[in-house]
Amino acid sequence: MSFERDGYRWEGAFTSADSLESRAGIYMVWCRSGDTWTALDVGESHNVQERVRYHDRADQWRRACRGALHFAAHYTPHLQATGRREIEKRIRTLENPTCGDR
Repeated sequence: MSFERDGYRWEGAFTSADSLESRAGIYMVWCRSGDTWTALDVGESHNVQERVRYHDRADQWRRACRGALHFAAHYTPHLQATGRREIEKRIRTLENPTCGDR
């Protein structure tokens, strides 16, 4: 399943990082509590699935979420790290996630 948000097409939101693909892109981590979705984190990686599965802030996500964690990805196969970081920065500004760099 996919959805549009912040001008990008996202795949997800999945309850398991295993559902993300091992491709380059931007990831979003969400907390869903009832009908409320809260952005917890956003980042970029050359391998979204691996980055989210072994993320150093995973414990922080679990502590910040009073509901269920969900993961989504915007895949960017034709962008290098610099281009992905620009998208990450844009989304971080729009979403103001509670974890990670501000």
